[in-house]
Amino acid sequence: MGRRVGQASHGSGVEVIVNVGDFEPVEPDLMERAVRCALASALRDTAEVSLTLLPDAEMRRLNREYLYKDVSTDVIAFSLGDDTRVIGDIYIGFDQAVRQAAEYGVVLHEELARLAIHGMLHVLGHDHSDGSDRLGSPMYLLQERLLRELLDER
Repeated sequence: MGRRVGQASHGSGVEVIVNVGDFEPVEPDLMERAVRCALASALRDTAEVSLTLLPDAEMRRLNREYLYKDVSTDVIAFSLGDDTRVIGDIYIGFDQAVRQAAEYGVVLHEELARLAIHGMLHVLGHDHSDGSDRLGSPMYLLQERLLRELLDER
């Protein structure tokens, strides 16, 4: 079902696994690079991160079960590590990403990369409010800067 990419390279302590399932069209390599970009911004070189794309129903189930919110969402991230090692699971709602890409007027791969960075920043301990000031939060500003840098590398 999934596609495994981004094994730790020699001398690197970072492993990123991207599970895209049957969703099309996606660029798993770009999502992996987005995770690595967020890790690098935090100067973290030891990590195990899993990123999985899920449909609305699964995102809603996770959100209800773990965050007690009975709605679908775009990203859910769990930090499982400690101060010495980053370990995290990131779940991205594919259906929501498609809707957001259309709403924001961006291509899907850009929105998926944005959400991968967003999820990784949560794993790293960043947070934001859910209110109207979310777009001005330090986390959001960092996310957008990292996304621009990532996309400029292409």
